[in-house]
Amino acid sequence: MRSSPSLPLLTFLRRRPWLLPALLLLLPLADGASAQAWPARTVRIVVPFTAGGTTDIIARLVSARLSEALGQQFIVDNRAGVGGVLGMDIVAKAAPDGYTVVLGSTSSTAVNVGLYPRMPYDPLKDLAPIMQVATGPYVLAVHPALPAKDVGQLIALARARPGQLNFGSSGNGTALHLTAELLKSMTGTRMVHVPYKGASAAMPDLLSGQTQFMFSDMPLFAPYVKAGKLRALAVTTAKRSSVLPELPPIAETVAGYEATSWYGFMAPAGTSREIINRFNAEVVKVLRLQDIRDRYRELGIEPVEGTPEQFGAYIASEIRRWGAVIKSADVKID
Repeated sequence: MRSSPSLPLLTFLRRRPWLLPALLLLLPLADGASAQAWPARTVRIVVPFTAGGTTDIIARLVSARLSEALGQQFIVDNRAGVGGVLGMDIVAKAAPDGYTVVLGSTSSTAVNVGLYPRMPYDPLKDLAPIMQVATGPYVLAVHPALPAKDVGQLIALARARPGQLNFGSSGNGTALHLTAELLKSMTGTRMVHVPYKGASAAMPDLLSGQTQFMFSDMPLFAPYVKAGKLRALAVTTAKRSSVLPELPPIAETVAGYEATSWYGFMAPAGTSREIINRFNAEVVKVLRLQDIRDRYRELGIEPVEGTPEQFGAYIASEIRRWGAVIKSADVKID
């Protein structure tokens, strides 16, 4: 029978048992040394959506600066599909060596858990949080022909015309759809959802008045609001946003309303804590650069710093929040 390669080592230790404590003490040092050597080659940042969206832009901003600072390439790999499930699953099943990470978001990380009856991974068990890197509000905008100058008037109009107001979204079960469903459930209104294949695809009907309102990130709305083709009413964060201070939060009219757009890095479960801490520390340095903060402001988002534990707890709370909305609205994937 072929002997195990570990047997000589076991025999050696049996004959010299006093060496075992010293070897055990060296294990953390070896792990720390591997973290110090990281990154020794190209790091892949998976974006579970197509290029051009906010997730993709953030990943490219951060990856470029990490490449400069650490002397290794950080490349963005767009793996869109199944509402972000495909890209997240690739990372959940990748080697936990610090060379494959994912930039998750509200929809790909939290919403999908309640939306898909069978997920190929568990974001709380199969992915290790590194840090949240951005947060921001969604913006509620209406067609200017709609006689609603603020959120209160929109709600009153919806109550006066049940089932007659239409709202577009980036797709059934997306964060933009559920943000509107949350408003419906908290105000007891009936409004009709019209799903599209992406927020950009929903814009023509909103601009023509075929749909009356929509939630989205501000960069998509900004040129039309400036031109008077849309009217921005409010933001979805609990308090006024520092990047859009002129817009009141919906919560000023609907107490307790809150929905945020957020983004954060995660690695495969089992990735060493030393590498996760190093990645966290290097990203914090990037987020403190003034040009990065300026670009964030243009995107309508704010940088976030925090520990892996804080991000993990936040992910868990968001899964619970959106799972309740999905169940209440009985949202089903087509």
